Amino acid sequence: MVAITEVEIIEGRTVSLTFSDGSNRVVDLTPHLWGPVFDAIARDDEVFAQIAVDPELGTIGWPNGAHFDPDVLHGDYEATQPWRQPH
Repeated sequence: MVAITEVEIIEGRTVSLTFSDGSNRVVDLTPHLWGPVFDAIARDDEVFAQIAVDPELGTIGWPNGAHFDPDVLHGDYEATQPWRQPH
């Protein structure tokens, strides 16, 4: 499993990630910030800015416990999309 070792906010909800395998990736998190746990993170710049590397989990997260799978952020797997009822 690859771990995230560094995170830097580039602009908006886009971050630069450094991984334990030495790779770097720029990721726009906007489409992944859905659901109750990510609500404040998606809306509030100050809350989003609390993003940090969680060394125990090897990924990025926020004080409210929200985090992502590092393998998805690395690009090894596709993120699960929420089911939404058609309008």
